[in-house]
Amino acid sequence: MLGILGTLLLVVTVGGVILINVVGGATNQARGLADDFTRLIIAGDVTNAYENYLDPALKEKLSQEEFTLGVQGLGLDGSCKPIYSSVNVRSKDGSNSADVAGSIDCDTKRVELVYRFEGLQELKMVSIRLRPQS
Repeated sequence: MLGILGTLLLVVTVGGVILINVVGGATNQARGLADDFTRLIIAGDVTNAYENYLDPALKEKLSQEEFTLGVQGLGLDGSCKPIYSSVNVRSKDGSNSADVAGSIDCDTKRVELVYRFEGLQELKMVSIRLRPQS
């Protein structure tokens, strides 16, 4: 009886550790994608951000020229730093998604950010909102 209870406790503990590592790993991946993307647009490397992070479906809706003009219109500079208030990761039927929200805080301004990433193996940005705050 004690052996069965011990085995059950071990299985539950191992399962919990695996679940925490999987969810934590996915959350870290999403945060890393958001961070890399945001650092590129702050640095003015909008071509690299557009080409490497946006999903093809989003590129069909948002041309590179529109994206570039929108990012340049934000007036981001070296004082800007991303701050993430929430990172929510989900997986369903092999498809993964991550919603990232927060802001880009600069010396003279703040820009609200909301990103959504989706994908099977590799997450790509499927929606983006960057809105200056007053």
